[in-house]
Amino acid sequence: MKVAASEFKARCLSLIDEVHERGESITITKRGHVVACLVPAGEVDSRPWLRMRGKARWQGDPLAPALDEDEIDALR
Repeated sequence: MKVAASEFKARCLSLIDEVHERGESITITKRGHVVACLVPAGEVDSRPWLRMRGKARWQGDPLAPALDEDEIDALR
C-alpha cells in the first residue's frame, strides 16, 4: 500500500495498527517519491550482516597485494 506523507501524518496510529494486524508494509511518499517504508516489526533484521555469516570463502592469500607492480604502473 502507498500513502502520501500528509495522509500518513493524519492517519499515523491507524496505519500502524493496520501494518501490525495485516503484516503488510506501507510505502510513504512525498510528492510522488518514496521517502520511507513502514514494515511489521518481525520483518526488521537489526543485524542483516549476520545472514551472510559462513557464506564467504577466502580465495588465495588475503594479505597479498590486489595488483602487481605492472598493473599499478598501467593505472598511473
